[in-house]
Amino acid sequence: MTMATLSSAFLFIFSCFLACSISVSGRPATFLEDFRITWSDSHIKQIDGGRAIQLILDQNSGCGFASKRRYLFGRVSMKIKLIPGDSAGTVTAFYMNSDTDTVRDELDFEFLGNRTGQPYTVQTNIYAHGKGDREQRVNLWFDPAADFHTYAIMWNHHHIVFYVDEVPIRVYKNNEAKNIPYPKFQPMGVYSTLWEADDWATRGGLEKIDWSKAPFLAYYKDFDIEGCPVPGPANCASNPRNWWEGTAYQALNAMEARRYRWVRMNHMIYDYCTDKSRYPVTPPECMAGI
Repeated sequence: MTMATLSSAFLFIFSCFLACSISVSGRPATFLEDFRITWSDSHIKQIDGGRAIQLILDQNSGCGFASKRRYLFGRVSMKIKLIPGDSAGTVTAFYMNSDTDTVRDELDFEFLGNRTGQPYTVQTNIYAHGKGDREQRVNLWFDPAADFHTYAIMWNHHHIVFYVDEVPIRVYKNNEAKNIPYPKFQPMGVYSTLWEADDWATRGGLEKIDWSKAPFLAYYKDFDIEGCPVPGPANCASNPRNWWEGTAYQALNAMEARRYRWVRMNHMIYDYCTDKSRYPVTPPECMAGI
């Protein structure tokens, strides 16, 4: 191989590396590198030089934060340590949202507070092209207030998967071929809030928040967003070489499928797909499988 050929090959590889590095957002080092406070900055405190944060809910206010940019496809994750003890009536949310009014796309993790000793419930929901009401609820199989656990959303052209510590708890397939809406066109920001919702959060609103236990504290760290930022390179979202579009991420592997079935058999407590009072006719996406 001649020096000219080697030089051309090196330039090609370098240009590919550079294109990938400017197309895909990497993981931030600190909270403020990628996020902004959206609600009550007095109730969000940075810890460990900004590598972790504390969210506070009291009788004066809850709080929230959001990513500085929006993303189209990718994977987002955070490590969260939820409110310990009696957290009934509180909601800690981690979600993606297109921030559009009428045709909203949204992917939700909502952690519903509990009375001491009761299992923590996580509710997931999916809005596609403005249509939501796709709630599923799972009781977590560990104490999420005792330590940090990783909660992630994988979103590509093939499916959306909600993960808890790498265990898939929810899958929503892209079934546009069957005229089932799928969020594909609108970039979404990454959001989190801690707020009071005792009209519905715990046992349908029967358990009210006990303000004598305030302040309620939740902790976040290891913020990770890997996706196509918008505004950004126009061809990023359609690039099949993005790692999250790879063959390994187009469907659950055998181990993930077993874990998914285990969660749904042992820990699922509500699924809109089987709620005949709300949906006498099963929604079409519920019959699509994983």
